[in-house]
Amino acid sequence: MRNYADAVLIWVNGTFGVGKTHTVAELHRRLPGSLVVDPEQVGYGMQKLVPASYRPDFQDFVAWRTGVVEVLDLILRRHDGHVLVPMTVTDRRYFDETVGRLREVGHDVRHIALMAAPETVVARLAGRGLGGGRLADAVGLRRLALRREQWAVDRVVPNLERLGAPGFAQHVATDHLTVAQAAEQVAALCAVQLAPDDAGPVRRAARRLATTWEHVRPR
Repeated sequence: MRNYADAVLIWVNGTFGVGKTHTVAELHRRLPGSLVVDPEQVGYGMQKLVPASYRPDFQDFVAWRTGVVEVLDLILRRHDGHVLVPMTVTDRRYFDETVGRLREVGHDVRHIALMAAPETVVARLAGRGLGGGRLADAVGLRRLALRREQWAVDRVVPNLERLGAPGFAQHVATDHLTVAQAAEQVAALCAVQLAPDDAGPVRRAARRLATTWEHVRPR
C-alpha cells in the first residue's frame, strides 16, 4: 500500500451551523498551498437531478460516497499541500465509507469534529447571512432566520449526540472560541503549523460575512 506522506487531508466535521465553513476558511488563509474541497457540491448536483417531492439526503446515494472518495483520492495523489474538507457526516457507516476508506487506501486523514451546545448552534444558525446571531436578534429577524434554517435546526441535537461518540475521535468545543481560535485548536490537534493571524477585527468581520454569504447564497 502506497503512503502519501506529503498530502494531509483535514476533515472538519460538525453539525450544520457549528462553524465548519468559517473554521476551514481560516485554516485555508493561514495554511499556504492548502486547498478547500467541499463534498456538498457533489451532493447538490446529484439532488438537482431528482424531483423535489422525493429528493433524498444526498449522503444516502452510494454514488455520493464513492464519488467523494474518488475525487479526494485523485486530489491527494497530485496536490502537495494540505487538503481541507468541511463536511458533516454523522452516520457511522457513511463515515467509514468516506473517511475510513480514504485511510484504507493510504491517505493521512486527520478528522476533527467541532462541537457546541445546542443553543449556541441555533444562535449561529439564526445569524447566518446577517453576520451573527446577535444581529438577528437586534433587527427582529431571529424567527424568520430560524424558519429558513428549520432543516438544519431539526438536526442539531441528534447530530451533536452522534458526533459526541468516541468513534468520531477528537472534538473541539467552540462555544467560547473565535473562528481564529477554533482553527488554531484544529491545527494543533492535526499537528500542522498555521501562519500568524495578522487580521484586525474589521477585516475578520468582513471575511466572516463574505464566507457566510458565499456558503448560504442560493445555488
